[in-house]
Amino acid sequence: MAHPHALDALDAHQAHSRLHDLIVLDVRTPGEYATGHLPGALNIPLDQLTRALPDLREAAARGDILVVCASGTRAENARTTLADNGITASTLTGGTGAWTDGGLALHPEADRPTAWNMERQVRFTAGAVVLTGLALGRLRPAFRLASAGIAGGLVYSALTNTCGMAALLAKLPHNRPCPGALEAALATLRSH
Repeated sequence: MAHPHALDALDAHQAHSRLHDLIVLDVRTPGEYATGHLPGALNIPLDQLTRALPDLREAAARGDILVVCASGTRAENARTTLADNGITASTLTGGTGAWTDGGLALHPEADRPTAWNMERQVRFTAGAVVLTGLALGRLRPAFRLASAGIAGGLVYSALTNTCGMAALLAKLPHNRPCPGALEAALATLRSH
């Protein structure tokens, strides 16, 4: 349901002033969410969003939804998925980075170890594969193809604003929800 005051995107200060009225969904991985999230945000990772659609549809009928990620890209992908399913939502322009740049605090999870944010995980993995490919390429030139493959993947990622490596890294155990975490977030969403 579209609300008369819903916008496609809110900046950090607009979101902060309306935080008490918003249903905030953080679509980052659980490890990223644990490093710090907006007050009251519910963690529904992007790869679990379709599973949450029925509950999100009901929540949208009760209030405005704000979708958040680290930079805004995954939040925009989530907003598009929601819109394709008849659910109106806004995104936080610039994500949690813009939130903290605006002088606003994130709330860390006390009971979960934190992971690097996804962008940092991608940079580390891409760099490690490139260096390994170059080093092993001294022994066997074919190993340099791994470095070329990463370079091609980075160009494709930039052109399409997607990241296949992030999708793969999101499946690692430290980026997956704890058992029952998604169900707990959905239960909170239902009672919101």
